[in-house]
Amino acid sequence: MSEESHRSLLRDSLLELRCHFTWELVIKDAYMHDLEVKLSETEFLDTSYSIGMHNLQAYLRHLKGQQEEALQSLKEAEALIQREQLGKRSLVTWGNCAWVHYHRGSLDEAQIYLDKVEKVCKEFASPFCYRIKCAEMDCEEGWALLKCGGKNYKRALACFAKALKEEPDNPEFNTGYAVVAYNLDKYVGTSLEPLRKAVRLSPEDPHTKVFLALKLQDLGKTDEAEKHIKDTLPRISPQNNIFGYVAKFYRRKGFVEEALKFLERALETNPFSTYLHFQIGLCHKTQLFQIKKAANMQPRGKDRERADQSIRLAIYIYYFEKTLELKPTYEIAYVNLAEMYSEIGQREEAEEIFQKVLPMSDLEEHMQQEIHLRYGLFQQFHIKSEERAITHYLKGLKIEATSHFRGRLLNALETLATKQIRQNVHVLESLSLLGFVYRLKGDTSKALSYYEKVLRLTGEINPEF
Repeated sequence: MSEESHRSLLRDSLLELRCHFTWELVIKDAYMHDLEVKLSETEFLDTSYSIGMHNLQAYLRHLKGQQEEALQSLKEAEALIQREQLGKRSLVTWGNCAWVHYHRGSLDEAQIYLDKVEKVCKEFASPFCYRIKCAEMDCEEGWALLKCGGKNYKRALACFAKALKEEPDNPEFNTGYAVVAYNLDKYVGTSLEPLRKAVRLSPEDPHTKVFLALKLQDLGKTDEAEKHIKDTLPRISPQNNIFGYVAKFYRRKGFVEEALKFLERALETNPFSTYLHFQIGLCHKTQLFQIKKAANMQPRGKDRERADQSIRLAIYIYYFEKTLELKPTYEIAYVNLAEMYSEIGQREEAEEIFQKVLPMSDLEEHMQQEIHLRYGLFQQFHIKSEERAITHYLKGLKIEATSHFRGRLLNALETLATKQIRQNVHVLESLSLLGFVYRLKGDTSKALSYYEKVLRLTGEINPEF
C-alpha cells in the first residue's frame, strides 16, 4: 500500500473518533488568546476535569501549529489517565493523540493510538471500531464546547441533556448542564432549577453554588442568595477564580469595598484575567453612581473629587483600558469605557469608542440588544439626540431574542415616546411608537388604541416599525 493510500485510510478512521478534532468546536480567532489565559487560570476540580483541560489546551496548540507543545499537553493528560484508570474517558485523549501524530506525519504512532481506542471499544461491545456512544463521552464533548465560548453553548447544553437521559442524577452531568444553562440564561430564570439540582447533588462545589446565588440575586431572592454565598466562602481556596463571581455578587448588592477586596485577592493569582480587570472597572463605576446618588446627582466639593477619582480609576489606572488591552474584542468593556468618558464630558471620545463596538459582527443577540440600548441612552441623555436614540432602541428591538435588555429597550422607547407626546413633539410618530411597543408587549388592545389615534389624526395607515 502506498503511503498516500495508507494516509487516506488512516484519516477515515480518525474521522470516526469522538474528540476535539471531530467535535467542530467554534473558536473565534479573537477568542483564542483569552481561552488560553482562562485555561492557565483554571483550578482543576478533579482529575477528569484536569484531563479535559489538558486536552483542550493541546487542541488550541495544534490550531496554532504547535504540534510538539500539543503532544506535551496530551502526555500530561495520559499520565493522569494511567494513574486513574478512567476507561471510556481515555478515548478522548487517545483520539487527540492520534490526530496530532497524524498532523505531524507520524502515521505509525497515530495507528498505535487508534489501536488503543479500538481495544476499549471492543471491551465495551461498541458496534463501532473507534467510537462509543455513552453518557461519559457526551459529557466530555459538553465540557469542551462550554469552554470554547458562547457560539457553542446550545450544543453543549444538548450534550449534557443527552448524558442526563442516561443518568439523571449524575452530579457531574447536572453540574455541566446547570453551568451552560446559567450562561445561556440572560436574567430570565430558566437556569434556576438546574442550578438548584446541581447544588443539591454536589453541595461542596463552590462554582455552582455561587452561580446559583447570582441567579437568585437576578430574580430578587436576595436572602437566599446571601445564604449560599456565606456557605460557600469558607470552601474557596485563595487560587480559585470563583472569587471574581463572589465580587460580582457584592458589587451588585452595593458593597463595593467588599467586592474590591475579593477582586484584588483574585488578581494576585490571576494578574492577566480580563474578567477580573473588567469587574474592578465596574466597581469604580458603581462607586461613582453611589456618590452621585448620595449627592442628589450633582456632587460638589469632596463628593465631586471622589467622583472624579472613581472616573480616573476606571479609565486610566488599569480596569477598562487594561481589560481591552488584554482582550481587544471584549465588547461590553468598550461600552463601559465609553460611558465613563461621557460622564466627564468627553463625548467625542465616547462616540469614537461606541463606533468601535457597534459594527462588531458575530455577537450574541442579547449583547447586540444591550449595545443598542446603551448607545441609545448615550444619544438621548448626553448628545441630546432623541431621534438617534429612537433609531437604536428600534434596532435593538428588531433582534427578537428574549432577554432582560429587550424589556429595557421597550421601556426606554415607551418613556421617550410618552415624553414627546406630552411635549407635543413628533406626536404622530410617538403614538405609532407606543402602538408598536404595546404590540411587542402583547397588549393588543392598547396597541390598537394608539394606532386608532394615529388614524383619527391622519386618516393614514400607521407606519411600520
